[in-house]
Order: sequence, then structure tokens, then C-alpha cells
Amino acid sequence: MFPIRDHNPSEKIPFVTYILMALNIIIFASYWRFLDDPMALNQVWFDWAMVPMFINNQENIYTIFTSIFLHGGILHLAGNMLFLYIFGDNLEEEFGHFGFLVFYLFCGVAAGMIHVLADPASMVPTVGASGAIAGVMGGYLLLFPKARVDILIILVIIIRIVPIPAWLMLGLWFGLQLANGLALFAVVNSGGVAYWAHVGGFVTGMICVIPIWLYRGGLQFWRRTQGHPQHPEAQYSYFKYR
Repeated sequence: MFPIRDHNPSEKIPFVTYILMALNIIIFASYWRFLDDPMALNQVWFDWAMVPMFINNQENIYTIFTSIFLHGGILHLAGNMLFLYIFGDNLEEEFGHFGFLVFYLFCGVAAGMIHVLADPASMVPTVGASGAIAGVMGGYLLLFPKARVDILIILVIIIRIVPIPAWLMLGLWFGLQLANGLALFAVVNSGGVAYWAHVGGFVTGMICVIPIWLYRGGLQFWRRTQGHPQHPEAQYSYFKYR
């Protein structure tokens, strides 16, 4: 089950979102050939990935930024770019092109720092745009909680697209990250997914969007729009295969 699109089309071309997607893909392609060469790939991670212990020792500080543009595999990259494509355009429209770029990078750096605070002794390299994109999702939730998001559900031979409100999809996603993050506190030297980076990015994104939400009227804005986009929603035809 994963999102494939929302019903909240932006009215301006999201140049920065597209450029960020292109940069992530190009950078991944630059070291893609090393994925089957552990020694070469480890060198890439050593040079550019964020290692919490190094950051905690005030070493390789630049990797807090560079790690945002690295990914561990094609599925990792594809998943992140899908989420950025779905939710990024609307936040870019709200912040403006330059403002959105600053917002995105700030959420990514904040997510990385929260991951370091959660596991300061870890020597596991951390890569991915997930923290920055989680910030985009957090901001989206605050502004458009009832915008519809189409979810693709695949159950063996049953394939369906189901529209659900953004608050449900994003709320479940955040709850899962938080639950998994809390569970990892019981695991020593845990690797895998940086759940606290996701949680930190999401919360950071919501906080950063609060001024826009308040400027629009806060609770009055929600009552006026009922949590939906302020322009007509996109309409799609649906199919199901069984």
C-alpha cells in the first residue's frame, strides 16, 4: 500500500521540486556502478554519508547536508522521489521557489541532527532525502489535512486505487515512524531505517508551516476550507483489477 498521487494540483510549475528530484537521480547515478562493489561504496559513504558518531565529535559536519542527496538503492530513491513528487509541488507553491528550497534543506538538516541526538554513538552511515521529504509531508498535513490522496493497494491478485484524506495517510505514516523509533531504543547498535530522522523532519516541517497557517487564519482557515485545497480538486478515473 503506497500513495501514487494527490487531488491537489499546483497552479504553478514546481521548478525546485523537479530540480531536487533531478539532482537526487543524477547523484545516485554517479555512484550506481559501485552498488556491487562494497569497498568503493563504503568509500562513498565514508566521504559523503552522515555518521552520527562523527557528527557528535564535530567531524565531517558537511555530511549533514550531503547525505540528504544520497540513497542506498533504487527502491530507496524511487520511494523518496515519489513522495517528493506528490507533496512537494503544493508546499513549493506556498513558500515560493527559493523559500521552498530553504525549507526543504532546513528540514533535512534538522532531521539529521535529531537522528544524531537519538543515536549519537552510531557508526552506521545515514543517507537519504527522507527527513527533508518528511518535513514536506508535515507541512502538507497542516495546510491540507483533507486533500485526497490516492493509495494503490495490492493484495495478491487484487489491485485497487482508493482515495483517502491526507490526514489519514500522513497520520498513519507518522505514527508508524514514531512507534518504530521508540521500539529501536531497546535495540543496541541498530541499523536500517532512520526513524527518528523521519519523525524529526515531519515535526520540523509542521512547525515551519505554522506561520503560514496562522497567517491564513489558523482554525478559521480550516473551518473556511474544511481542510481541502482552495482550488478545485483534480478528478481521476479509477480502476480495479481482480
